[in-house]
Amino acid sequence: MNGAVTIALDAMGGDRAPDMVVKGAGIALQRFPHAQFRFFGAADRIEPLLAKLPRLAQRSSVHHTDEIVTGDAKPSLALRTGRRSSMRLAIDAVADGEADCVVSAGNTGALMAMAKFALKTLPGIDRPAMASFFPTRRGESVMLDLGANVECDADNLVQFALMGDVFARTVLGLLQPTVGILNIGSEEMKGHDEVRAAAARLRAPDAPLRFHGFVEGDDIAAGTVDVVVTDGFTGNIAVKTAEGMARMFSEFLRAAFKHSLTARIGYVFAASSLRKVGERLDPRRHNGAVFLGLDGIAVKSHGSTDALGFANAIGVAVDMKVNGFLDKIRSGVTALAALQTPAL
Repeated sequence: MNGAVTIALDAMGGDRAPDMVVKGAGIALQRFPHAQFRFFGAADRIEPLLAKLPRLAQRSSVHHTDEIVTGDAKPSLALRTGRRSSMRLAIDAVADGEADCVVSAGNTGALMAMAKFALKTLPGIDRPAMASFFPTRRGESVMLDLGANVECDADNLVQFALMGDVFARTVLGLLQPTVGILNIGSEEMKGHDEVRAAAARLRAPDAPLRFHGFVEGDDIAAGTVDVVVTDGFTGNIAVKTAEGMARMFSEFLRAAFKHSLTARIGYVFAASSLRKVGERLDPRRHNGAVFLGLDGIAVKSHGSTDALGFANAIGVAVDMKVNGFLDKIRSGVTALAALQTPAL
């Protein structure tokens, strides 16, 4: 990484804050030694933690506030009353040009509402979308929207496709990611009007991305495409279903190895292979959902993650900044504007 990147951190967001946030920043500093950190939150809790990490302390500043956004706060209420909260002050640091990106493990709805209000949307983008990584048989893919927009029209889906394409190139390092729209079938006549209209635009010869076509639910884990585009209602259900299935599989596997003495002995021989599977599916590796479409970089860490997971969320934010994500989105929007909507 050439040059310093300044990261604003909501130090009070998350189940294990501020310990997890400070320790996560310390881990991230090992990967990004030129990074600078601005911690927003209770100074009397943050500063003793920084004192144990002198190298991080040298690269950090602490900005005190007693106010926090609770996990159960309604987004509208947080937006009205949380102007001096650690979350809002961290977002404002990006809006005011004092930081390059913001990372929070706090209330998702409040973070989206505050970030959209303070940072605004990029020109040409109607709605921001939540995007994150998804483990697949081929590696990792990007999926969006994951819940920010329950209903989407064709324009929204086309914009999501563009943002997902740029995100995959910026963060996953893919040169020409493939993009697919989640549908109830792969045939062109399947799906409702909005899905088919979006696909028709993305099939245009001059579309600024590689459009694969429609994909189905089982294509997500298969890694058929690098970017899966859908509305927030469908995307949120798909992700929560996958997370639930993963937990159920893990519980079944643990129960199976405890079933008998023979099973316990078998576990001893399979332990190393099982650890590799666990590492590949470790949610901390895929931590860091991004609000794409905002005129600023905002990353949402899972609230229950640990320091390693939070460090990975910081890494997503830094990668987006150093690889010029926002500039690439602006260029892509210009190319998209030239596309006309073909007749279905």
